[in-house]
Amino acid sequence: MPDADMNIVRGDATAEEIAAVVLAIARRATPPKAPSARKTDPWRDPTHRMRKPLAHGLGAWRSGSLPI
Repeated sequence: MPDADMNIVRGDATAEEIAAVVLAIARRATPPKAPSARKTDPWRDPTHRMRKPLAHGLGAWRSGSLPI
């Protein structure tokens, strides 16, 4: 089999082991998928859970509890 892409030189590989190696090589050779252009749902966006910076300075404790 000189024209084969893969040649097992030594060992006793089973058909399942050869299939696993071929699958791993084929997976490695395929290009990665392009990222989807879907817009994320704002309800699932975790950034809304981040708090805003705390106010500092004179009267900050009072203005920190008042709505903006």
